[in-house]
Amino acid sequence: MTENSHKMTKLAPRVVVLAYDGLCTFEFGVAVEIFGLPRPEMGDNWYQFAVAAVDDGELRATGGVRIMTDGSLALLEQADMIIVPGWRGIDSPVPSTLCEALQRAHQRGCRVLSICSGVFVLAAAGLLAEKRATTHWRYTEALQQRFPNIRVVEDVLYVADDTVLTSAGSAAGIDLCLHVVRLDYGLEAANLVARRLVIQPHRDGAQKQHIEQPVARSRESQRLGMLYDFLYQHLAESHSVRQLAERVGMSERTFLRRFQVATGKTPARWLLDERLQLAQQHLANGRENMEKVAEISGFGNAKNLRLRFQQHLDISPLAYRKKFTATNN
Repeated sequence: MTENSHKMTKLAPRVVVLAYDGLCTFEFGVAVEIFGLPRPEMGDNWYQFAVAAVDDGELRATGGVRIMTDGSLALLEQADMIIVPGWRGIDSPVPSTLCEALQRAHQRGCRVLSICSGVFVLAAAGLLAEKRATTHWRYTEALQQRFPNIRVVEDVLYVADDTVLTSAGSAAGIDLCLHVVRLDYGLEAANLVARRLVIQPHRDGAQKQHIEQPVARSRESQRLGMLYDFLYQHLAESHSVRQLAERVGMSERTFLRRFQVATGKTPARWLLDERLQLAQQHLANGRENMEKVAEISGFGNAKNLRLRFQQHLDISPLAYRKKFTATNN
């Protein structure tokens, strides 16, 4: 595929990242690096980016950095996605003006994303009630105790529940942001961004924050990385454990163990989750009929697609599409 084939044709999503006094610079930098840098290789429709101030006056970030912003919370009114970096402290109150601005954005269908302790901002705004969410392992217990109506998912990298997305510690924020790029622009675009960052593009959201036994040799890690890329490009096909093990040059037993350690899932569950995400993306775009979506995403037929959606997402594919259609109109 030529470089020109990566050019974007969709309207550029407007991304607004929050800045505040006491800003967590790493998490803020993640948002800037992935969504705020010029990327001419992606064409003219890459993300539009702005920084919105939560507080009045001078904003000081960790490390003695001073922050200049593009505007106030009014910028959130036109955002397609809002990013909340790690909050200045889980015990620090969240301003009511910020909560109200996030509520309005969420109600009109804006995607809202948090990194690390930024989840406490979304929780304070009421955006996570009865939703699945995660955060850094140090904060999961506090999050669950303070907000018992949140379905806290422990020891995963990130969770996407409808238009609200949450991630664990700092590096997991990179994984979540790359996941968003993959949803918006496809696998190859996400891989290009990851290569510029010199990181692997394929860490799945359900991978554990704590890896009890890391992949033993870099050669095995590289082979699994190539396998993930292969599977992303062939989700519509059937894959047996034997075939996958042969592709990476491992015995079936070793492959299953290494795959589970690396992703926190069996190959079958990993494939199911990725196919569900792909189906959600096509349903949200609203162009293909149900049979075509089922075929593209690897479910074979519309009946199986409906079954899997009901079992794992508790919603029908048609209802999911209507939800997004209503949001975008």
